[in-house]
Amino acid sequence: MTLSVVTTLYRSARHLDEFHRRVTEAAGRLTSDYEIVYVNDGSPDDSLDVALAIHQRDSRVRVVDLSRNFGHYAALMTGLRHARGDRVFMIDSDLEEAPEWLNEFHATLDATGCDVAYGVQRARKGGWFERGSGWLFYEVVAKRLGVPLPPNVVTARLMTRRFVDALTSFREREFAILPLCAIAGFVQEPVVVQKISRGRSTYTLARRVAAFVNSVTSFSNRPLVLVFYLGCLIMTASGTAALVLVWRRLTGGVGVPGYASLVVSVWFLGGLMIFCIGLVGIYLAKVFIEVKRRPLTIVRAEYPVREEEVPCIDRRF
Repeated sequence: MTLSVVTTLYRSARHLDEFHRRVTEAAGRLTSDYEIVYVNDGSPDDSLDVALAIHQRDSRVRVVDLSRNFGHYAALMTGLRHARGDRVFMIDSDLEEAPEWLNEFHATLDATGCDVAYGVQRARKGGWFERGSGWLFYEVVAKRLGVPLPPNVVTARLMTRRFVDALTSFREREFAILPLCAIAGFVQEPVVVQKISRGRSTYTLARRVAAFVNSVTSFSNRPLVLVFYLGCLIMTASGTAALVLVWRRLTGGVGVPGYASLVVSVWFLGGLMIFCIGLVGIYLAKVFIEVKRRPLTIVRAEYPVREEEVPCIDRRF
């Protein structure tokens, strides 16, 4: 198999036919020996039915149906583990990322000999909130906390077989796939692309915040180190303040005591302690989940079933 295209389905029914037509045209310009792997991530709409209809009329299509919604990154990783091509093109199916990028990425791989050609936006898409939050994450948070993620990177990328094998060898249950691609190493080349916006995204504010927290806590221990230094700073400041108060008391400089500063200090330190305990709790929760070694996803069915396998029901990865 020369080429595999991997994508996930979640509320994708209205885009799927157009996506399939365009990605088929892009892949057909490169080779006739390709497959398209659709991973249904428990989509609540009729994405699975549309994908199965495409499967019936296109023998190159394989559909992997997960038993429930496991999340975008887990579904992508499952698709990569099912892909059989020498080169694997990973892309979202919502058409914000153009399937035609495949040809540009392929040319980059051939010209440079790299293992990954990935897309980066020259300027982030969306409104002021999406652009501002993206800038805050990449330029402020990711750089300061050591999250290995290029600015304005997108999901779409073309990868060699050896890179995909290295990527799927990671066994984390709590991860973000783009930083994982970065820490996998190999030679990776960016390709400037223009991502478009097609209406309301399925990534709500809550999901964006959750993805941000997961990205930071899965790939960096710096927040824990910063908590330690913050504690040292507060101890130093409080010790200095205590010495000043003792000195003023001895020299008669302390006037009538007030309550405002006391209340503010108690609330501030109380909130700070709760925050620090919560941060440590997030890391402990990740350890708790990882040591259970639960399967990343459970596949309910696969279409078609490969000849050397029995029907794939509740297959675990």
